[in-house]
Amino acid sequence: MLVGAALQPVYAADEFGGIVTAMEGWGIDQLWLTDSSMHAKCCYSFATLAALHSRTMTIGTAVTNPITRHPGVSAVAALTQHEISRGRFRYGIGAGDRPLLALGYKPARLAVLEDAITATRRLWAGEEVTWEANGFSLDKAHVRYGAPAQIPLYVSASGPKTLEMAGRVADGVILLAGLHPEGLQYAISHIERGAEKAGRDARPSITVFGYGAIDDDEEIALAAGRTIAAWFPQTAPEYCRLAGLPEDIAQRVKSAYGGGEFQEAADAARLLPDDFVRRMSLCGDKSVVRDHLKTMAELGIDCFAAFPTTDSVESRLRTVQVLAEVAAEIKAE
Repeated sequence: MLVGAALQPVYAADEFGGIVTAMEGWGIDQLWLTDSSMHAKCCYSFATLAALHSRTMTIGTAVTNPITRHPGVSAVAALTQHEISRGRFRYGIGAGDRPLLALGYKPARLAVLEDAITATRRLWAGEEVTWEANGFSLDKAHVRYGAPAQIPLYVSASGPKTLEMAGRVADGVILLAGLHPEGLQYAISHIERGAEKAGRDARPSITVFGYGAIDDDEEIALAAGRTIAAWFPQTAPEYCRLAGLPEDIAQRVKSAYGGGEFQEAADAARLLPDDFVRRMSLCGDKSVVRDHLKTMAELGIDCFAAFPTTDSVESRLRTVQVLAEVAAEIKAE
């Protein structure tokens, strides 16, 4: 199984290349960069830096959306990254999340997302596209510069309808489902259902994101994982039920979640039991990481990516490094 890192592009640009080189040296296979509108720096600029400072790791958006980025514009951006990275770019797209609210938008409907995927692939193939699609239009649109390419396309998904759509059409799925087996099995079953309905021979590749921190100090680790755990009652409540969170607590957390990025959910997060936080996030020491990796290997998951949520650069990178170390130890056994 592969291991990855998902980062918000908030680092100093002149330091980020060194961070990427270090991560590749640790054994990180996938690097994902968030496209968080005004909540971070430009993911495509940082993807360029990452491509120029690495040789083997894949680099992707996690994730862009068809609301703030027209599919035609995103198609060109992805083809450019494909060229710069010499084929290592992965195009991650989703409906969009709470950062859209600051721009006055709501997440995309499923039909808009699927049409955006279709349009993007047609443009990548070199077609001239005229289409009144759901949520956007194209009029004799075609890519003028850059060779046609088939770039691996990943869909970010949690809910059953998006998971099934991803199973039908995506090359990969970025899975936000917590880290406990019941939630992961639930999500995988919907992905496989979509793949089966489409007559595909196999389901798409699956990368699971684990938000939080790896730390010997459990309080630090729990604090890092608590805010993403508060995201689930608001955005993907089915995983709360599967993880055993009482309905009254889920409703209180949902009411207290003020919006914005998951890091802004501190008040809501304090309402959550520690056991629920452990089930939904990456929080603990090396032994916890080892358990997660073994569970995911048993479920046939292709990659586990750490999304560190601590404040300091050093602690975030330490989480990524420890994940790579534990994966290497397991592989050597």
